[in-house]
Amino acid sequence: MTAPPVNVAASALRETGRLFALGATVFGQMWRRPFQVREFVEQFWFIAGVTILPTALVSIPFGAVISLQVGSLTQQLGAQSFTGGASVLAVIQQASPMIVALLVSGVAGSAICADIGSRKTREELDAMEVLGVSPIQRLVVPRVLACVAVAFLLNGLVSCVGVAGGYFFNVMMQGGTPGAYLASFSALAQLPDLYIGEFKAVLFGFIAGVVAAYRGLNPRGGPKGVGDVVNQAVVITFLLLFMVNLAITGIYLQVVPPKGG
Repeated sequence: MTAPPVNVAASALRETGRLFALGATVFGQMWRRPFQVREFVEQFWFIAGVTILPTALVSIPFGAVISLQVGSLTQQLGAQSFTGGASVLAVIQQASPMIVALLVSGVAGSAICADIGSRKTREELDAMEVLGVSPIQRLVVPRVLACVAVAFLLNGLVSCVGVAGGYFFNVMMQGGTPGAYLASFSALAQLPDLYIGEFKAVLFGFIAGVVAAYRGLNPRGGPKGVGDVVNQAVVITFLLLFMVNLAITGIYLQVVPPKGG
């Protein structure tokens, strides 16, 4: 017999509530002392080492595709002078934080989930609690902060590489002029566009770290369950990122007026 839909919905709501509770706990314990500096540095170095090169390589075709598509559309509309501004805004506001978040969650989040899940199955976390050590403060908080810090810094890298790639392909392949590309960007862009991109990167990094830690803290079925929760963590993170990005973008476009508007 299959489970009633009501039970499935209630279970999903409980899982969602526990996830939000963990996020609130992590945020609250970020300010408690002692802070695990060594753990944070090690996790930051690991996450940065495995994400910098893939992020830079992925941002080039993303910037190129956006620039080529926007350039083709503006040519059809007779508005080639706005190609630079439109493509750069798309990269900074949308593509850059999403690229960073997907790579951080897919590469670093899976590693965090597997590490915490394996510790849970070996009962290391239970032993820490018996000794009076909080596993969340000792293991989860440094990893989540490392995800946030790496996402914040990588967002700047992706923005620069993506804009440079879009500039190159627009000028070299579509016959655009460098002056028009830069002038349209300065005419349409404003500082809040950069701020919202960085804010998204920080929030997405926090979500990726919390979801990975939550699934790692709740494995089922021994070692095989660890592999299952890693896959679940990546899928759940991707879904949350797209929904949160939609909400933030909608609010930003309503609150912040366009330049010159």
